[in-house]
Amino acid sequence: MDDRQRYDRATAHLDPPFAVLDLEALRSNASAMLRRAGGKPIRVASKSIRSRPLLERVLAMDGFAGIMAFTLPEALWLVSTGLRDVLVAYPTTDREALTELAADPVAAREITLTIDSPEHLDLIDTVVGLGRHEIRICLDIDAGFVAFGGRFRAGAHRSPVREPDHAADLAATVAKRPGFRLVGVMAYEAQIAGLGDDRPGNPALTGAVRLVQARSRRELLVRRGRIVQAVARIADLEFVNGGGTGSIDVTAREKAVTEIAAGSGFFHPRLFDFYRGFTGRPAALFALPVVRRPAPGVVTVLGGGYHASGPPGRDRLPHPHLPQGLRYAPGEGAGEVQTPLLGPAADDLRTGDRVWFRHAKAGELCEHFAALHLVEGEEVVETVPTYRGEGRTFL
Repeated sequence: MDDRQRYDRATAHLDPPFAVLDLEALRSNASAMLRRAGGKPIRVASKSIRSRPLLERVLAMDGFAGIMAFTLPEALWLVSTGLRDVLVAYPTTDREALTELAADPVAAREITLTIDSPEHLDLIDTVVGLGRHEIRICLDIDAGFVAFGGRFRAGAHRSPVREPDHAADLAATVAKRPGFRLVGVMAYEAQIAGLGDDRPGNPALTGAVRLVQARSRRELLVRRGRIVQAVARIADLEFVNGGGTGSIDVTAREKAVTEIAAGSGFFHPRLFDFYRGFTGRPAALFALPVVRRPAPGVVTVLGGGYHASGPPGRDRLPHPHLPQGLRYAPGEGAGEVQTPLLGPAADDLRTGDRVWFRHAKAGELCEHFAALHLVEGEEVVETVPTYRGEGRTFL
């Protein structure tokens, strides 16, 4: 039985649209991630999961420890439900959440805030003042690759802190400020971890990506090591976080890095098909029903306009996965309420049949569905809520 038959049979009692998670594929992907990590723990990126029961399930596996959250309100909620060791990987300016953090001894002990400027410390002091519970701090370091005197850059625009002396100055500032404790350093090499190096159809671009990634790896290996050494002279660091799904094996080889951040690898969305160094199994999918057959070689499904974030382009659209051989109509793409699909496979579909899609990115899929139906073999064994299903929308 192929995957399409299996998913259709497992979900025959459900009316699409809905989303599923293949548990066997999830476990296979998790095992592959751990092998690539080479014994270093993986901190689970919640933005790629966005389901609290799934976070609990993943963290129960050996080798995964801690959560990388994307907002402070999310971190506070996760800790309130019993989850622990949450790193908020993006600076916060949420005054209400900061007040709650400073007043809650459990949250203050389990949540670490990320900063890249003394202004972040100033804002926290302005909001909550002194005499609060000590707030744990992590420094965010720029991991981008810069060349030609700054005229070329690859990587996310995150932190202004780039060199060892800059990091040491900020660490010293944290150490001098009452009410703060510096416990970690993080750096996300987006140009390696989040950019596929095996994209079909454009050999020139693929070659350029591989060249930049190779040079970036060498540069960051040295620079991150020096940054960690400089900061460690000022504070006792509990962790140094780096990487992402696309660079687990490379980042894990750096001695300065103590843990890897990863999340997309569990679901293996479409954008992660284009890497040489690893392969995964599509685990998260969503089904849309065929509602029209307007012409030979054409079917129309309900909904489908679940575009992923990032630079606009066709690679940010969901991918028609099963049955194989379907493509978007050039003038319409993925629509808000309906999506035409073209191709020979359309003629074998009837009204009410399902088309199975993969989202371009991982956790953003869960912003469109209240639940994930967990498939084991040929049956749905459990249905778990997403963040949305629990009434939580953090961004």
